Amino acid sequence: MIVSMLTPLKDTMHAISSGLLLPAVIVLLLFIAYVVIESGGVLAEALLERRRAKVKVSELIDAFQGKDAGELMDEIAGSGLFRRQKEALAELIKHGNLPAASLQALARRLLAHEELHYNRITNRTDLVARLGPMLGLMATLIPLGPGMIALGQGDTKTLADSLLTAFDATVAGLAAAGVAFAISRLRKRWYEDYLSSLEALMESILEVFAHGRGAEKSEARGD
Repeated sequence: MIVSMLTPLKDTMHAISSGLLLPAVIVLLLFIAYVVIESGGVLAEALLERRRAKVKVSELIDAFQGKDAGELMDEIAGSGLFRRQKEALAELIKHGNLPAASLQALARRLLAHEELHYNRITNRTDLVARLGPMLGLMATLIPLGPGMIALGQGDTKTLADSLLTAFDATVAGLAAAGVAFAISRLRKRWYEDYLSSLEALMESILEVFAHGRGAEKSEARGD
């Protein structure tokens, strides 16, 4: 009785697992194509953008001291900062007439926006690094069932094809995950340095504005 009840359930489960093989293989191939594209993107970023961007944050902070908004814009435009860094700092300077609390809130918002932007980039490769081995394991185990059946029937060709599919899926999943993990680690190191530099420059600009306002108040009081 129990065996007769389990038979349709096992058949259903087998049909589902067999149907998942093709989507798993397709996704693995997409993962491999994606990490190849991302590898090219990382190489281009390392050789082109980051090679051009050479700036000492301490020297730039020193250059900010005692400058007004226009002079700060000129310093930033002529620096070796990344484009996104320049845009974020320019947006902060553009609203330099805001009250101190509002300006600090804007700086935090700009910094959070940059962090979110780069988190989205690294999250994609993080996802591939996590899902690659899972899908590789799935595409490895699914063909083994028919392969074991073929082994029991003496069909060595079907067994060999099943094992070949299983091994290929394992290699594809691990390769995609490994490359994606390396890309994520490299980019996270870059972006952490990027964000820490941007935060230091924003704090310096806020201090310049605060000193400027203090000097204006002193002049207004006739000190």
